[in-house]
Amino acid sequence: MTLYTRFAAHLDAALDALVASGALPAGLERRAVTVEPPRDTTHGDLATNAAMVLAKPAGTNPRALAEKIAAELEKLDEVSAVSVAGPGFINLTLTDATWRGELAAIETVGDAYGRSQTGAGVTVNIEYVSANPTGPMHMGHCRGAVVGDALASLLEAVGHTVIREYYVNDAGGQVDVLARSGHLRYREALGETIEIPEGLYPGEYLKPVGERLAAEHGDAFVGKDESAWLALFRKEAVADMLAMIRSDLALLGIHHDLFSSEAELQAAGKPEEAEAWLRARDLIYDGVLEAPKGELPDDWEPVELPLFRSTRFGDDQDRPIRKSNGAWTYFGADMAYHFQKAQSADQLIDIWGADHAGTVKRIVAAVTALTEGKTRFDVKLVQMVRLLRAGEPVKMSKRSGNFVTLADVVNEVGKDVVRFTMLTRKADAQMDFDFAKVVEASKDNPVFYVQYAHARVASLHRKAAEAGMDVSGEADLSLLDTRELALVKLAAQFPRVVEGAAAAREPHRIAFYLYDLAAEFHALWNMGNDDPGRRFLLADNVPVTRARLFLADAIGQVIRNGLKMMGVEAVQELS
Repeated sequence: MTLYTRFAAHLDAALDALVASGALPAGLERRAVTVEPPRDTTHGDLATNAAMVLAKPAGTNPRALAEKIAAELEKLDEVSAVSVAGPGFINLTLTDATWRGELAAIETVGDAYGRSQTGAGVTVNIEYVSANPTGPMHMGHCRGAVVGDALASLLEAVGHTVIREYYVNDAGGQVDVLARSGHLRYREALGETIEIPEGLYPGEYLKPVGERLAAEHGDAFVGKDESAWLALFRKEAVADMLAMIRSDLALLGIHHDLFSSEAELQAAGKPEEAEAWLRARDLIYDGVLEAPKGELPDDWEPVELPLFRSTRFGDDQDRPIRKSNGAWTYFGADMAYHFQKAQSADQLIDIWGADHAGTVKRIVAAVTALTEGKTRFDVKLVQMVRLLRAGEPVKMSKRSGNFVTLADVVNEVGKDVVRFTMLTRKADAQMDFDFAKVVEASKDNPVFYVQYAHARVASLHRKAAEAGMDVSGEADLSLLDTRELALVKLAAQFPRVVEGAAAAREPHRIAFYLYDLAAEFHALWNMGNDDPGRRFLLADNVPVTRARLFLADAIGQVIRNGLKMMGVEAVQELS
């Protein structure tokens, strides 16, 4: 139990006592009651809105109720002062011993500090990346990949069972284009001089596909009609592209539990199942779409199509699930895919590029209908990343065809830099990735700043050993002063930040928090530059040194735990 959950329990007990005494009615809804740090730290260590939330349903004055709650909280040994502010906010100041106890708890809990079981028993399927299997991963895929993977780890940290899924779009026309491009490279591998026409994939990444197929099949498919080789080349090219995608993602430390094939989904009749389920509930009907607004195209004519009643669930119009030729629309296939996912998970999350924003309403409507509103479904939109080098846009990679590969970027700046940088802004905010700035050794670079804090912590024991200091033995935490305990108070917020970030589906909150924690640690460290007595290592005062080392180690532990949730390794030293 963390400090914040412990005090939430204390507050519940205080409210129960008021109910028992008749000062508060029984059965009041308490879900909106919070215990959190006050906005102004001069007001205390914790604040609760309990009186503000409960006064109206209790039929009493918020200030009067706050005074009664405060009287109960004042009885706690961990509390040194309680005050009522404004119309009824309650502020608590905790004893120094309470904060020293939390510092000791960080050391005791160790790697598990910040983790919880608040999400235990709930399975979450998170689908991310899901790039078309037509080439290597490029930087357009990177941010969504990192956000999705970090979110999966964050959800696991609060006890959820997580399914990491990649949806393979291998049933569309783009896969036929891939097969035809592979066939050209196959002919090239057999000695033919080729020209790649517009509309096919020009990247050299397809050369190994052609070379492998040439080695396996010789010239069996040279000069043959497309019908003789298209299905085979489609299957083989997709398999090679998926192997390449897995390899690229592995450079970022990303591994999915499940790769689901759109082609297999359709072959198994899943869209038909979803359609039948919806028709049985009168949620699909045969109708005609409204004519496009404005001047009608010459080839437009009203056609009866099976339409999902999307407007019942907040969409702007009903949506066709099949085309006029009977083939499934993108929406129809996606609807069936989400129907399948919901059968093995309690909650669904999709990580999409911001260019898919226009389709959110319809797929949310479909999931709501298919799960009868019982499955929580979130779509997280991720903005594109603009690549810069010293402020100038990065030129596209000629080697790769027409894009900058993820592998090239990771190989240049490193996995940890890429992952951390992708989480330094909210997913739906624009982002610049400047190759010079992301490796810059400055406070303005969050990646460096947080890693530097951990490296400084790691350096302390080395420096103590080099100075011949014996820092073994139990630390007397009562030697820590107010300034040092302020750092403990910030460290103690970590479990609460993790739970909040998981609930909001916002992994960037961990990066923000780690930056703030690192900043406070650096500020405390730098005080020793002006006042030698503030340094962490004091050769003439081993007891204080032990206490400060204990504090530093705890901060290092929290940083490591946070970085691990982000998929970033905590460095021991910086070159």
